Amino acid sequence: MSSVTPPFRADHVGSLLRSAPLKDAREKRRLGQIDAAALRAVEDVEIIKIIKKQEEIGLRGVTDGEYRRAFWQIDFLEKLDGVESYEGERKVKFQGPQPRPVLLRVKSKLGGFSGHPMLDHFRFVKEHTKQTPKMTIPSPSSLHFRYGREAIPTSIYPDMAEFYRDLGLSYRKAIKAFADAGCRYLQIDEVNLAYLCDPALRDQVKARGDDPDTLLNTYADLLNSAIADAPDDMTIAMHLCRGNFRSTFVASGGYEPVADVLFNKIGVDAYFMEYDTDRAGGFEPLRLLPKGKTVVLGIVTTKTGQLESMDDLKRRIADAAKHAPLDQLALSPQCGFASTEEGNELAEADMWNKLARVVEVATDVWGGV
Repeated sequence: MSSVTPPFRADHVGSLLRSAPLKDAREKRRLGQIDAAALRAVEDVEIIKIIKKQEEIGLRGVTDGEYRRAFWQIDFLEKLDGVESYEGERKVKFQGPQPRPVLLRVKSKLGGFSGHPMLDHFRFVKEHTKQTPKMTIPSPSSLHFRYGREAIPTSIYPDMAEFYRDLGLSYRKAIKAFADAGCRYLQIDEVNLAYLCDPALRDQVKARGDDPDTLLNTYADLLNSAIADAPDDMTIAMHLCRGNFRSTFVASGGYEPVADVLFNKIGVDAYFMEYDTDRAGGFEPLRLLPKGKTVVLGIVTTKTGQLESMDDLKRRIADAAKHAPLDQLALSPQCGFASTEEGNELAEADMWNKLARVVEVATDVWGGV
């Protein structure tokens, strides 16, 4: 029952703890002690190391650990035509320390695509792995959810429908560019649908004048527009979580409020779903998973270094299989290990032990990865 195409029975979300040489080089670059070329040379060396490590563990989907990024979402979105980043006050808060206050806004009309540096990031992984190279990008909703109308000047987009249309077109062109570069495993990080499961965040959305249920369907339409031109042989996965910064979180609440739209309206192939704590609720929403789609159970936590036992993981997989067929399930950590360059509060050895455990359990449960 091993998986021939992604997602694989043993998989991971994508980001990895930054290595010491990489952290050192990025700090030197910030201080102006080395140039961009010198930083890239260190990134190249360190990414090759983690590619080999992923392959040695037995993972079949391989990423660059997001080693060239500071943020999981900002680095991609700020390089899209018509988007810029700036420093300001964060509207969505973590339950603990806060990331650097880097925000996004629209500066001109969207809809074009003049290229993107992450195309080269993908090509590098593809060139250096023997397994399936996986690319991760933020959901287009990430340009809207945290900021609302404040990110979209009325002087540029008096009509929000036009904004969503153009943003979908930008993504459609970007995804085609990744496909043309050889990408056949793309993950869209859609944390905002999970945030819409939290009553407090739903109230926050209402307070700024948006309706959470309308927004859910708007984002679903936006995602479908974004992936409309993806080739048939490209696996498109969606990752959902409730915030991941230095082992803290943003949201709580089970998937029930979004499950039907998530599984039956959005045309992706697979879902990486956070399930490492009871903040994500139970497995009951998986009953709505249609045939032909896969849920990758994020029941291994990236927030602590404690290694989950094989028996506990197999028990939870069995619990999930009461609501969705076992052959439509797979296993991964609940999120990346470093959604920002700071990373979560665990050691690199803990991270690799957890990924190895994912492979070990998947092999035992499904007879392969």
